Amino acid sequence: MIRSLRLLRLALLGLVLVWAMPAPAQSFEGLDTSSSKKKKRGKTSASKKKKRGKKGAEEAPPPESSPLTAPIEATPVAPDAATPAPTPTPAEAPNPIPAPTPPAPAAQDTQGGMGLDLTGEAPKGTSPTMTFDAVDVSGKTADRQKLDVAVSLFKNDQYEQAAMASYEILKDPKMAGLHVEARYVVAKALYRMGLYHSSLGEFSKILAVGPQTKFFNTSLEWLFFISRKTKNESVILDEIARYANSPFPEKFRTEFHYLLARYHFVRGRALDQVGQSDQADTSFEEVKRLASLIPRSDPFYPRAKFLEGLAHFRNGGKVKSADARRGDTNMVSAIEAMKEVIRLTRPGGKTGEQAKLDQSLRELAFMQLARTHYGMQQNRYAIFYFGKIERGTNQWLEAMFEASWANYRVGQYEQALGNLITLSSPFFRDEYFPEALILKAVIYYENCRYRESSLILQDFERTYLPVHDQLQALVKKNMEASEYYSVLADVQKKNKEELSGTEVILERILRLALTDQDLKKTNDSILELEGELDAFGEKGDTFKYSELAKDLLEGLKGQRTVLIDKAGIMSKGKLETELIALKQLLANGLRIKFETTTKEKEFLEEQLKAGGKTAIVKKYRYTVAVADDQLYWPYEGEYWRDELGTYQYTLTKGCIERDTANRDAQAREASSL
Repeated sequence: MIRSLRLLRLALLGLVLVWAMPAPAQSFEGLDTSSSKKKKRGKTSASKKKKRGKKGAEEAPPPESSPLTAPIEATPVAPDAATPAPTPTPAEAPNPIPAPTPPAPAAQDTQGGMGLDLTGEAPKGTSPTMTFDAVDVSGKTADRQKLDVAVSLFKNDQYEQAAMASYEILKDPKMAGLHVEARYVVAKALYRMGLYHSSLGEFSKILAVGPQTKFFNTSLEWLFFISRKTKNESVILDEIARYANSPFPEKFRTEFHYLLARYHFVRGRALDQVGQSDQADTSFEEVKRLASLIPRSDPFYPRAKFLEGLAHFRNGGKVKSADARRGDTNMVSAIEAMKEVIRLTRPGGKTGEQAKLDQSLRELAFMQLARTHYGMQQNRYAIFYFGKIERGTNQWLEAMFEASWANYRVGQYEQALGNLITLSSPFFRDEYFPEALILKAVIYYENCRYRESSLILQDFERTYLPVHDQLQALVKKNMEASEYYSVLADVQKKNKEELSGTEVILERILRLALTDQDLKKTNDSILELEGELDAFGEKGDTFKYSELAKDLLEGLKGQRTVLIDKAGIMSKGKLETELIALKQLLANGLRIKFETTTKEKEFLEEQLKAGGKTAIVKKYRYTVAVADDQLYWPYEGEYWRDELGTYQYTLTKGCIERDTANRDAQAREASSL
């Protein structure tokens, strides 16, 4: 009986416990209006650990790699890296809104889903839902709750919805206190969507508010990430230069110094072009000061050293005529800077984008060393450094052409003409080297080959005089800046097969304008902006037809107009420069033609004095001996790709033996007596 009573009590206790338990709630993803403490008790320790890891990876912006700048060693891992980034200190990430995070899988709705679909990309056979982390709205205003929803959308990789939700806050004047924070979410979301120029515009508006906002420093950091995604860093340089006096985080300081040095270098060169030398001097001194702030072990040091060398070279060429000693000092400093760049960019140990950047910088340093020695009349040193440019690289043809002038100066006519044979090969018919014909005519003239020199000059005039006339007509039109850029834009779209005669050469000149680095980068930015404008059409309809998209498109069109005007001014300037150079070449051709005619006259007169006898041509000694790893092969008009750059011209001199002519004349006079 006692045992039965015990069993009955246990049964009754079980019924009471079952009755006291709460009924299971319906499960779905949405807003959690319960207290944060209760919510945390419901989560497992594993989910807490995962949550903390995600937060730590979100608090710092992702360090993206760049084709323009080297990666920073002490930055967090990239967004697609498998290892989570370390949690930065509050000084590094002062913003309360989490920064971009690697894409995480959306939470799955196991109960059929009752959320609102804003993605438009739900898989077939399932109920589409809007999934995001729960937001604690207890004790918060309605405005704050709206912004928290936008933040949650961003954290769940729903960037279009996050941007539109934040934009709604920006459009409400009653929520002015949250506008900066909302714009920060918009800017980050646009970056994640690949709309980098649009993102830059939003970050610029945050920076314009001033350093008193808590998002000022992190917005400055985002400028660096955008600079690594855009082709033209000068778009970012102007923005960074506005805040040159602002404190930058330690991990970005060297990159900031390098980019600011780039800004002052571009500015100084532009001031030189318009004749404002005094202001240009200040900019170039700033280049050298900023370069000196970057430690030698930093990845940006070689690029900063290269800018420093260019600044010394510019100062050396400027003051050399007024103060030879100071000019020589600057030239020596320029040479030492370039040698340091070459030492730091030796091949080996680096791969991928960094290796390509180092190779390109190394070539430019060799070219600058060669040009510096050439300018100082040290021609054999110049030939040595020109020869360091590897065959087939970007600077190779330019190096061969400039080396030809150095070879001419030291009397190595055979090598100079051999280089010109390579430049005239069918492989490089689209290249523009009009001065090559002038150099060829001068070499023939120096070797008394007057007839050949005259024929070369006639060919030069026949080819380039019509081009000169067309360029002159184009420059004299005084079109708007945008129209000059339109000319270049049309050239990029034309089919070469439709061009003929003079149009082919003019097309080469117009393409040559795009080889100017500043103009090319500006042109790249315009094309990049046009690509971003087209990218809006690939977004979801909800975003594509939103008010935010309309405002962003207007902003991009405004940026494009500014860049087109800038590119147009640069295009006109480049065309004017080419016109002046071509005019000078034509004038030089006329002078050489006059000298050639005079020499031909003297040649005939000396023959007449010699009684019509054939003048004795100087003997020309040459050898077919070559190095052990080479093979002598006579050139018969054919071109082989592997032979380019190895030609040597066998030049016979046409200068008569003047002593022979004089002896003949004296003999005739003696016989007549």
